[in-house]
Amino acid sequence: MNMKKTLAVVAASALTFTMTACGSDSASNGGAAGGNYITASSTEPQNPLIPGNTNEVGGGNIVDMIYSGLVYFDKDGVSHNEMAQSVELEGEKTYRVTLRDDIKWSDGSPVTSKDFVNTWNKVVEDAMLGAYFFESILGFEEGKPLEGLEIVDDQTFTIELTQPEADFPLRLGYSAFYPMHESAFDDLAAYGENPIGNGPYKLAEWNHNQDAIIVPNEEYSGDRAAQNDGINFVFYAQQDASYADLLAGNLDVTDAIPDSAFATFNNELGERAVNQPAAIFQSFTIPERLEHFGGEEGKLRRAAISRAINREEITATIFDGTRTPATDFTSPVIAGHTDTLNGAEVLEYDPEEAKRLWEEADKINPWTGTFAISYNADGGHQAWVDAVANSIKNTLGIEAEGNAYPDFKSLRDDVTKREITTAFRTGWQADYPSLGNFLSPLYGTNAGSNDGDYSNATFDQLLKQAAGAASVEEASEYYNEAQEILLQDLPVIPLWYSNVVGGYSENVDNVAFSWKSVPLFYAITKN
Repeated sequence: MNMKKTLAVVAASALTFTMTACGSDSASNGGAAGGNYITASSTEPQNPLIPGNTNEVGGGNIVDMIYSGLVYFDKDGVSHNEMAQSVELEGEKTYRVTLRDDIKWSDGSPVTSKDFVNTWNKVVEDAMLGAYFFESILGFEEGKPLEGLEIVDDQTFTIELTQPEADFPLRLGYSAFYPMHESAFDDLAAYGENPIGNGPYKLAEWNHNQDAIIVPNEEYSGDRAAQNDGINFVFYAQQDASYADLLAGNLDVTDAIPDSAFATFNNELGERAVNQPAAIFQSFTIPERLEHFGGEEGKLRRAAISRAINREEITATIFDGTRTPATDFTSPVIAGHTDTLNGAEVLEYDPEEAKRLWEEADKINPWTGTFAISYNADGGHQAWVDAVANSIKNTLGIEAEGNAYPDFKSLRDDVTKREITTAFRTGWQADYPSLGNFLSPLYGTNAGSNDGDYSNATFDQLLKQAAGAASVEEASEYYNEAQEILLQDLPVIPLWYSNVVGGYSENVDNVAFSWKSVPLFYAITKN
C-alpha cells in the first residue's frame, strides 16, 4: 500500500487485445516461456519500476517482488533482516548498517553499500515520489545528495539522522529504501522498463496494459524464496471479470472482490474466501485550490460534506460489512490507533449540522456549480461514489455526482500533474506498520503522496516530534494530536477502513494475505 503508496484496488475484465512486450527482454532476464505460473489480478503500473518512484499498488506488487530492502515485513507486519546482517544504533542518531556477504543482483553481481547509498541519493536528487521518506537523514534537501550517508566499505555504511527517531529502522522495509543496480544510473527510464533486481523474483515480461510476468531469481538467498514457477500479474479493467475468471478457474488469486459479489462470495468460494482486517484507509481529497474550497469557506464546506455522508448506511448496504466507518485517518490494525480523538464527531452523519455549516460557507461566498468526485472506473468504486454523492446531494440540496476516469493510471496521472479539477478518490495501503505512515506521506508539507498539497506548520511540527519520540506509545500521542488538526482542516474526507476482500482458486495452496492486504505471492504453491 502507500502504497506504498496510493491505494489502487483495481482489477477485472482482462484486456484482450495483444500488446507488444515493451518491458523486459525475456532472453536476457531468464525467459518466461513454459512456466506454470500463479495468475493474480492487478493493474498496470503508473510508472516504470523504480522503487523510489512507485507509490501505487499495481507497481508495488511487482517492485516488492523483484527488489529487496535491508529488512522485510512478515505476514503480521513484524520486520526481519533481509539484505542487512544488522542495523545497529551508534550513539543517539546514527545507524550502522552491515550487509550480508552473500547477497547478489539477479545478474550475479554483488549488492554493495554503494548501491544503497547511490540509490537513496538518486531518489532525493531527482525529487522522486519517495524522496520525502529520506527527510529524517542529515542534509536532506531535494536535488542534493544526503550528507548523512557514508560508505565505510562494500558491506558497511552509516546513516546519520537529524534527530533520534525510534521507528526509523522499521521504515527501512518500505520500497523507497530498496537499492537499484548500478546500471540504473546510465538510463533510468530504460532501467525501469527492464530492471535488474535483488528480490525473490526477476521481471521476465511486461506487456503494457495486459500483464507482467515475474520468475524466480536464482541469485536470491533471503527468507522470501519463491515457492512457485512465477507470478503472472494480469491487468484487469473491471473487477467483475476478474472474479468471473476466479470462479471459472482461470485466475488463481485476487484481492479485489467486486461489490456485486459481496453478499455471495463467501458461499461461492467457501474456505477459499478471504475477508480480514487490513491496514487500508479510504477517503476522497478536496484540494484547497478548487473554487469554494480555500480558506475559511473551504473548511466549512469540507466539514459540511463530511457531516452529510451516511457512512454507516453505505458500509452496510454497499459493502455488506466489509468496511468499517472511519473515526480517524489511520487504521485500527496499527498500534496506537484510537477512536476517541477530539473533533472526530465531524465524521458522524448529522444532516442538520451539515446544512448549518454549508449555510455559513454560503455567507462567505454563495455556492455555484456541481460537486463532483472523480474515481477510476476499473476499481469497483462507482457504487459507493454514487451513494456518497447522493447523500451529499440530498442533505445539502446541491448537485453532486461521480466523475469516472477509465482506469487508475489516467486518474493518478491527472492527480500527480495537478490537472484534476474536482474532488477525487484517494486511499492508503500502509507501507510499514506505523501511524506515521498514514500521516507523514499524505499530509506532511511537500510529501510525495500529499495529493491535495495540504500544509500546516503545527501539524508538521507534531510529525517531527512523533518521529523523534523514544517509544511507540509516546509517538502515538503526538500522531494522534496531529490527527486532531486534520479533523479541523479535513484535507481529505475520511470514509472507512477496508478489509482485504479476496479469494483464490482450487488450483493453488498456501495462500495468505498480509497485514496490509497483499497476498504473500512468494509462498503460494500450484497444485
